[in-house]
Amino acid sequence: MRHGYTNLTDSDGRVVIKEYQGPDAARRAAREQAALRSFGAVVPVPALVSGTASETVSALVPGTPGQDLIDAGHASAVLRACGALAGAVATLPRTGLPGDAEAPSAGLVRCHGDFGPQNMLLDPDSDAVTALVDWEMVDVGHPLRDLAWAEWIVRMHHSDRVDDLDALFEGYGARPSWGDRQAQMVAACERLEAFVRAWPSPGQREALALWRLRTRTTASWME
Repeated sequence: MRHGYTNLTDSDGRVVIKEYQGPDAARRAAREQAALRSFGAVVPVPALVSGTASETVSALVPGTPGQDLIDAGHASAVLRACGALAGAVATLPRTGLPGDAEAPSAGLVRCHGDFGPQNMLLDPDSDAVTALVDWEMVDVGHPLRDLAWAEWIVRMHHSDRVDDLDALFEGYGARPSWGDRQAQMVAACERLEAFVRAWPSPGQREALALWRLRTRTTASWME
């Protein structure tokens, strides 16, 4: 399916089948499946149909990917919804998923881990979020981790829409300092570089070079 990069994703028109690739695949599968079972009362997630250590089957949710709506000229509406959703994710329980620490450090919140318009589906008529998908990187972390990654997606992949980031912070209800946001963007790039380093593959060298470049580029940005 479109917008799937790390794993193999397909649909038969009724369900979405996701096959996990790369390091720690079984752990990521277990955490995503637990998130789909647990978080639907607070944030919109696809219904879990079935799951194994290597595959998740979830219900197909109607909606248009946020990235497509941004490209179609609806950046402000998408990012406003994205900011509100980031705040909602941070209210989710910090424990209860496989591998969670029993007592997370004070000040940390639940994080989606790959948050942003690339993993949101929206109703193109109402701008309502129909689902937040791709929970395999779900974790507990810095309160700005998800918000900053949504901003990074815009700055890196939709640079012509940077002015619409005001809507992201409007939806979130605050505009945290640039230094704090940038630090979380850089940290996220470094985590992805480490993920690539742990995944031997024919394209590993090129992928590592890409994430090193993105880390440097992100560190050089000015608000």
